[in-house]
Amino acid sequence: MSSQCQHEVRGILWIQVIVARRMHMSGHSKWNNIKNRKGAMDAKKGKVFSEIGKLIRIAVKEGASDDPASNPRLRLILDKARAANMPKDNIQRALDKGMGRGAEGRVVQEILYEAFGPGGVALIIETVTDNPNKMSSEIKFALSRNGGSLSGPNAAQFLFTKENIDGSLQFIPNMILPLSEEDAQALESLVDAIKEVEDVEAVYTTAG
Repeated sequence: MSSQCQHEVRGILWIQVIVARRMHMSGHSKWNNIKNRKGAMDAKKGKVFSEIGKLIRIAVKEGASDDPASNPRLRLILDKARAANMPKDNIQRALDKGMGRGAEGRVVQEILYEAFGPGGVALIIETVTDNPNKMSSEIKFALSRNGGSLSGPNAAQFLFTKENIDGSLQFIPNMILPLSEEDAQALESLVDAIKEVEDVEAVYTTAG
């Protein structure tokens, strides 16, 4: 083979290598995009299921029944759960917790957490759980990752008054703390992170 032919063959082989690499990188990038989209969709779906689970627990607790035939509010929420394709196991866990039935015979407890967040805002976190250790760990993690910290008993609760509003007991702040735009955004991220914890029922703050 002449040197010119060898040069042309090497050139063709090099082009093939470049094309193969680009195709590989394109395929890899496409797969990463698919994984990222799927991860975002799964996270969004998980958040929806968590919110519906909380609504189920509240409806069962306030209606004193996990029977949709005698609990109209629960019936509507269960319809919403099915429309969202919420797994039956998730629905049953929410029903059980609403009735005070924990997994594996564990006792369901109502636990109140007090904390402080960005700008010195006080937070009251209401939870209903059959696993206090796991709950405490998840609350602490959400706080630490978003500029908040857990406080001791009555460190924040005195800043609120518990009132009955539309048949539901809620913590109303005794005073409103104004926040900068930066602190307000940080607090919003903190509250969102706390609400994503499965057994959190409600989050109250002193933010204005």
